[in-house]
Amino acid sequence: MLSSESLALIDIEVAKYPPDQRQSAVMGALRIAQTEKGWLKPELIEYVADYLGMPAIAAYEVATFYNMYDTKPVGRHKITLCTNLPCALRGANEVAERLKQKLGVDFGETTEDGRYTLKEGECMGACGDAPMCLHNNHTMHTHLTVEMIDALLDELK
Repeated sequence: MLSSESLALIDIEVAKYPPDQRQSAVMGALRIAQTEKGWLKPELIEYVADYLGMPAIAAYEVATFYNMYDTKPVGRHKITLCTNLPCALRGANEVAERLKQKLGVDFGETTEDGRYTLKEGECMGACGDAPMCLHNNHTMHTHLTVEMIDALLDELK
């Protein structure tokens, strides 16, 4: 279900732990699987759990607890905006309204063309750079303004 390249990357994650603790690599393995497939459908979560030799429910618990994992299809560009207090105090609410207006969706929704998904995120540990968002879980955009959101969306077209 995963490419040999992804399995090799998971094996690198597994090698970080003692042989009897393969399941400790579940977060990295789920990230790798999601990067390849776009989202974590139930069969993919079960596949990863089986590969790591752990109960599927334990992998489901991880995949559904952390907001970086997508258990439903998302757009090609997933924008996760932090709305916790430090970000809110520095303008995240205005940035959120601009994103919603420009994309025509609310948090937790995907645009009709499948291009963008807007998600509300919990603290991402970058309070000093607030407000901030993550693009596809990998690229952080900080010190956001309404103008920066317009530029980001233009860049992602």
